This record gives sequence, structure tokens and C-alpha cells, in this order.
Amino acid sequence: MNSTAELTEYQSLVRALSDRIVEAQTPIRILDAVKWDDSVRQGFLDGKGQRLPAVDREYYQSRPLGFDPSAKKQEFQDIERDVTRQLGQFSPVGQIMRRMCKEYRMVIRMLEARGTPDFGLISQDLYGAASDAFHAGDPTLADLGLMLSDYLNNIADRGDLADEPKSLCAREAVEQLQARLDKVFGDDGVIRVFESDGIVADAAAGADYIKIRSDALFNQRDIRALEVHEGLVHVGTTLNGLNQPICTFLAKGPPSSTVTQEGLAILMEVIAFASYPTRLRKLTNRTRAIHMAEEGADFIEVYRFFSGQGYGDEESYGNASRVFRGSTPNGLPFTKDLSYLKGFIMIYNYIQLAVRKGKLEQIPLLFCGKTTLEDMRTLRQLVEEGMVVAPRYLPPQFADLNALSAWMCFSNFLNHLSLDRVEADYANIL
Repeated sequence: MNSTAELTEYQSLVRALSDRIVEAQTPIRILDAVKWDDSVRQGFLDGKGQRLPAVDREYYQSRPLGFDPSAKKQEFQDIERDVTRQLGQFSPVGQIMRRMCKEYRMVIRMLEARGTPDFGLISQDLYGAASDAFHAGDPTLADLGLMLSDYLNNIADRGDLADEPKSLCAREAVEQLQARLDKVFGDDGVIRVFESDGIVADAAAGADYIKIRSDALFNQRDIRALEVHEGLVHVGTTLNGLNQPICTFLAKGPPSSTVTQEGLAILMEVIAFASYPTRLRKLTNRTRAIHMAEEGADFIEVYRFFSGQGYGDEESYGNASRVFRGSTPNGLPFTKDLSYLKGFIMIYNYIQLAVRKGKLEQIPLLFCGKTTLEDMRTLRQLVEEGMVVAPRYLPPQFADLNALSAWMCFSNFLNHLSLDRVEADYANIL
């Protein structure tokens, strides 16, 4: 963290309140609190996928949260009260901090409700539901998932789009990913890439590192996607948040920032040409599976959906468990995985509008920490006031907005064309 020696009295007050939020959220680990242990997986697979996983309310009660929920909710209530008392009701930075306090209290209520119907309902409040529309009359996330699946099915049998063989071992992946990230962040150890035996996913990002699972295999597309998604976005925004001298809360992200973060990461994959059909299908399948669970499907039905998509038993279990973690195998889903497609659409629309209205200076501010889309106007004001510093680390596509602006100018025009009419006109040449 930066020194507070040169801060004004007001800035020091904001910094102190911000630090209290950072400290208060430290023991809250949402994914650790909702995950299922290996015995659940083994039991389901041993039963040949015919019995629901052995997870109920008592299962979660046997896995304590690691903090006192009542005391922690009171702590956030106290911070929220002090923000209002010390900064006033209408302070822009105070409004952000109060919203964060409310959101963290909702997170704690969700974790307290593990294994009950309330867990899924609060999850929908925090992350959204597959049946949510982006705007009145627009398609829902569930519609988007089905639409993308149809497009992917049209190109699924093309041999020239087959995935490259995964021939890179973890050591080779570490070396290549480290070299790529050093070009962006410098080679002075700002970001470390290393092997790890203790993770389930192929890779996982921390504050200033990326772990690669020791027994995983990769191809060049995987390395490129990890560079863009985990490195340039997730680690980059964390480092930019840690670089904030006053608004230190930008280094930590509540659920509302998850949508922005994952949306940025998927957008970066697309504009850096790091995405590919298999990757996109994984995201659409997650959205479709969550919608199935919202409509009443249980774990076995979702597991069979993934099996029907060509996944093996282990992968099908892993994908289905992402949907029901924190809940029960026949309860409402945990909707965090909607963040990818939902965030992508919201961020894309935001950048389009920023270009249309000539407010390009707001686009890089998406990277100044774990930002939330609804706070962007306030963050611009805080940058102008010297309360927030501009991002130090930016992906090349956002450091120089020329190409992105040109793309969005065309995109704004193309949105006015009817693709159905174009399809009819092009029928004789396509």
C-alpha cells in the first residue's frame, strides 16, 4: 500500500474507512464456503451418476465459515454508519463504500443460508438470474445461451476448427506465460507464474500470481487465453487496486464487481483474438445449465446435460457441481457463472456508448481496480479530484484506444442493420 504521509485530512479519513472495508472482508471466502469436497464427487461417481450427491443443510453446517456471521454483519453495519456520519449522505465515495457494505452483508446472509432455498434467491440478487433481460423487451441471458449454442452447432463439424492438441506440460506453460506477462508488467517479478499441486482448475489467479496445476496440459490457445483473462485483467486490476493510495477498497471485489471483471476478461479474450469456439461453448453451457436449474432441473439432469455435450464423467460432475455448490442437488442454482456472458454484454454496451458519446477517457478506468459498472461516472469524478489514480497497468488494447474506437464506431452503425434482411439479400451469394 502507498504511504498516507502526504494525504489531506479528508483523504486520510476516506483511506481509514476504506481500509476498514478491506480488513472486514478478509475472512469472507465465497467459493471456499460453497465448494463440495472430494468425498461428494467420489460418492456420486461410485454410484454411476444415479443418486443425487450427498449434500444437504447439515453438510454445510459441518463446514464453518471461519468467522462469526452476526459479528461480521454488525461490523459492516458499523462501517456503513461511520461512512455516513463522517463523509455525509451524498459523498460520492461514501455512496460506493456504503453500497459495498450492504453487498457484503448480503453475501454473509447468502453464506448463512447455504443448503436452503434462500441461498439461491440471494445468489440471484447478487449475480442475477438466467431469466433476466438486459433491457425491457430484449433477449434474456438464457436466450443468449441458446442463440450462441445454435451458432456454435453450425460450425461444430468443421475439421479446421478442431482444438489444437494439448502438448505443453505445466513447466512449459509456466515459462511461456511468464515471458508473455513480463512484456506487459515488466520482468521485475510484479507477477509470478508457478506450478501448484493444490488447485482443482488448470490455473488460478491471485493478487500478484498465477498458479498452474502441475499435472495439467495446455496448448498455445490456452496460454494466450490465460495471459489475457487471468493476467491482463484479473491480476492487472488487482495490482491497480493495490496501487490506490486512498480508495484501497478498489483492490477487493464484491459480487457486483465480479460481473464487470469477468465481462472485461471475456471481452479481452475476444478483442485479443484469444477466444475460440470450445471456450465459448463452455460459457454458454454454464448459462444453459443454470437456467435448467432455475426451471427445476436437479443435479442428475444437469449432469446428463453436460454428458450430452460430450464431456466425460469427471468433467460433467465438475460442471454440474459449479451450478449447485452452496445449494442442494435439487435446489436453486448458484448463479455466479452468469457473470461471464452477462458481464461481456454489459461492458461491450458500455464501451459502445462511451465511444458514441465521445467519453473515451472513461473506458480505461474500468481497469483502475475491482470496479463496478454503476460506479464508473463516480470513479471518473474521483480521478479528477485526485481520490483515485488512473490504472498503472493496462492491456495494449486499452492503453491505445484507436483500434477499439474504430471497431465500436462500425459496431454502432452495424447495430442498425437487420441481419434477417441481410441474410435474405445475401441468399444467392452465401
